[in-house]
Amino acid sequence: MPLIYRCITDDDTSKFCHRVSEALSKGWSLHGSPSMAHDPIKGVMRMGQAVTKEIEAEYHPDMKLGQQ
Repeated sequence: MPLIYRCITDDDTSKFCHRVSEALSKGWSLHGSPSMAHDPIKGVMRMGQAVTKEIEAEYHPDMKLGQQ
């Protein structure tokens, strides 16, 4: 089965955690550790988490990965 990849990013708030939790509830798996960096323009910490998922369909660049 093809494996698809996406990276979820957002400010370090509960919204980020909810986005990652939603992806996990839809069958995505964590890929590596989360990352954190300071955004000096916005003055906030930013989070990132890569996730992967096996799909039955063939990968196509027009796929809406968040809807898989």
